[in-house]
Amino acid sequence: MNNQKYDILKQLLQEPFLNQRSLAERIGCSLGAVNKNLHALKDDGYLDQDLKLTEKAHSELEDRKTANAIILAAGFGMRMVPINLSTPKALLEVKGERLVERIIRQLHEAGITDITIVVGFMKESFEYLMDEYGVDLVVNEAYSGRNNLHSLALVSERIRQTYVIPCDLWCEKNPFSEYEFYSWYMVSDQSDPESVVRVNRKSELVRVSEEAPGNRMIGISYLMGSEASVVRDRLKQMDNAKHAEDFWEETLFQKDRMILQSRLVHTADVVEINTYEQLRELDAGSSQLQSDAIRTIAAAMNCQEEEITDISVLKKGMTNRSFLFSVKGKKYIMRIPGEGTDKLINREHEANVYQTIKGCGLCDDPVYINPVNGYKITAFLEGVRVCDPENDQDLRVCMKKLKQFHDMNLKVEHSFDVFGQIEVYESLWGNAPSIYRDYRQTKEHVLELKDYIEKQEKNICLTHIDAVPDNFLFYLNDEGKEDVQLTDWEYSGMQDPHVDIAMFIIYSLYNKEQADHLIDLYFDQKCSIDMRIKIYCYIAACGMLWSNWCEYKRQLGVEFGTYSLRQYRYAKEYYRYARNLMEQEGIKE
Repeated sequence: MNNQKYDILKQLLQEPFLNQRSLAERIGCSLGAVNKNLHALKDDGYLDQDLKLTEKAHSELEDRKTANAIILAAGFGMRMVPINLSTPKALLEVKGERLVERIIRQLHEAGITDITIVVGFMKESFEYLMDEYGVDLVVNEAYSGRNNLHSLALVSERIRQTYVIPCDLWCEKNPFSEYEFYSWYMVSDQSDPESVVRVNRKSELVRVSEEAPGNRMIGISYLMGSEASVVRDRLKQMDNAKHAEDFWEETLFQKDRMILQSRLVHTADVVEINTYEQLRELDAGSSQLQSDAIRTIAAAMNCQEEEITDISVLKKGMTNRSFLFSVKGKKYIMRIPGEGTDKLINREHEANVYQTIKGCGLCDDPVYINPVNGYKITAFLEGVRVCDPENDQDLRVCMKKLKQFHDMNLKVEHSFDVFGQIEVYESLWGNAPSIYRDYRQTKEHVLELKDYIEKQEKNICLTHIDAVPDNFLFYLNDEGKEDVQLTDWEYSGMQDPHVDIAMFIIYSLYNKEQADHLIDLYFDQKCSIDMRIKIYCYIAACGMLWSNWCEYKRQLGVEFGTYSLRQYRYAKEYYRYARNLMEQEGIKE
């Protein structure tokens, strides 16, 4: 039996008195095709002369009954800034109903009560659903570093005659059914330049070229039979680091097309809510739109909330979340402090730093900064690029800028104590031990270097502390020439400015040859042995510092992968480099 015949049986089961024209509209085919299939269904004994389902049809339906549903709701929903700071996307309220609750209710209406929800970000917020709706929650502990392919892989054994559903959809009409006859993937008739598939004349979903738009991918799908088996197997094969950023839909492709048929819907029937503005467009009265960040922008920019447009997330930083927005034709960036930063950063100190560097040509002054909660608004620089740590010319420009800043000899009232912060970050672990077995010995070695550092010549002044490649911004100045500025001053304080060199090195994940080259660039080939040893000591100490910082963030569910491991390696290796050079030079502490 072809899929159109199955669709006709399904529609007549749900609404027995549909006429041919309504059937054609519902299943998206011509009136002639409907009439042809109706005749065939009657000839095959599935419909009687009144177009009612026969016993044969009902018998076959029982084998096609939907077994269960899986809702994917583990991710941050980063594009929903600033709402996602306090509410998971699945729990957004639209027209008085939370997205996930509406999906559950529609599944229940279709007779589907076996529902699994894969959660991660703010997982505790979903607990009430177990009691109110009888759902099963499965936790994706790796939600911060893995995409939804991993989420579905966690429950792959539950895939049989199963709906797979993203959590960010508002379906005006119930898209679910007690019975399904074949595997499908839902797309809309709306053109979408970001889609990777389009519907061809055979209702297949084929890949599009990079230049061509496709059909907007809704994401709801139904898996049964051989297709369900293929997806289960591929999820197991692909659930690894290589596919960490992949969507589960990658398991559906066989060469240039999906293994599923398309289920085409009208664009108005299913609304995907990915951004603040999409929610505002669908439901301007949603209580979720009452965002403190949006209110702050409106007050700072002296505008109405409706004038804040083009909201889009920027790449999530290691400390903060930031998003881009426009007001009255101009673009700005708002920074929202990330998880646990209230224990890491003193926002009043940061505000004092910006006051101190104002007018020094180091960076653009913030449009707004809050010394209490850390909200910051800055003008957006068009055509900006960050320093390429592998580009020698970039390094020369950045080290020149860094030295110019240090030579200003600026002062503030607070300091950044590297060794003190090592202890502070460790204390934030609570009673949890380090994940590294030899942590205590490594820490003791690093602390041994403190005496050498204290004996060396230093000119304590305002130091950036986070002077890493990503914080050197190259842009075109008013004269059309490329210039560079330093951004993100939140860790800044009084310190030996040579700490900034160490920080640049460890963030860039440099090997020793690259590290020595950067030191030579900063000092114009005139770095003394004592100074080089001191910087090695700083590299070891800063590696320990950020390793401890990563361990704290790890407890908050934020992983940094290779970066975290390399910081710990810097603590160990540069302790040895510093000691070896001391021995070679006959230097005693």
